[in-house]
Amino acid sequence: MKASGRNIDVFIEGNFPDNRMVGGKYAIDSDSITIYTEEIKKQCKLIFSSLARFEDYLKIVFAHELGHAQDKELEKLINKRKNAKNSYEKDQLSLKIEQNAWDYAKSILPFMDDAFFNKIVDVSLEAYRNKISRTAS
Repeated sequence: MKASGRNIDVFIEGNFPDNRMVGGKYAIDSDSITIYTEEIKKQCKLIFSSLARFEDYLKIVFAHELGHAQDKELEKLINKRKNAKNSYEKDQLSLKIEQNAWDYAKSILPFMDDAFFNKIVDVSLEAYRNKISRTAS
């Protein structure tokens, strides 16, 4: 948080309430971040078969959520997504929102192992990219 220069409310919870494997959530209306530690553990084990780098994984997820908070385009992109003409446009905007947050996370975690960081990003964005690919064809 220090790297972002922001003072934002952060909440730590165990599981995401919607039965999805969501590690963190930025709430634009309250300008707050909630981190779901049990979901991050599940993701870490699923992707890396271990919790050995759980703390690094958590830092990356938190930096990603800070990325949403710092995104000057976020509100505009959300509004465009709400008014999207079709699912393809909506999916592209969702991907842009996520990519912006990942780009910010990378900028404040330059010391993080690239292979580790990029694997998390690739897995995170895979569903968005697949959805766009399916709707484009």
